[in-house]
Amino acid sequence: QVQLVESGGGLVQPGGSLRVSCVVRGSILTIYTMGWYRQAPGKERELVASISSDGYTNYVDSVKGRFSISRNNAENTVALQMNRLKPEDTAVYYCNGNIRAIVGGNRANYWGQGTQVTVSS
Repeated sequence: QVQLVESGGGLVQPGGSLRVSCVVRGSILTIYTMGWYRQAPGKERELVASISSDGYTNYVDSVKGRFSISRNNAENTVALQMNRLKPEDTAVYYCNGNIRAIVGGNRANYWGQGTQVTVSS
């Protein structure tokens, strides 16, 4: 069984910084691309940033220059550093991983439970 467990998030003032992290646990054979998505109330879930297994990154235009995604392959973790936060960044942030599990050998997308990020004064 594969689980993605997130930490971090919380309340921050506009212009502040926050870091969310995610660890992949379970019977893992290979972790491919990992990413962070977010969903604000009344809006669809959107991809914020992704990182391939060899470190290539991709960001949605609205966060370029402010957010940075990183991963530690040895520890099976991915993090999203968020700087110069804006009220419109308020959302539930979800960790996502494209993972091949040992049991069954299937490759699938897995999701974390989500962590709330609120940017408000």
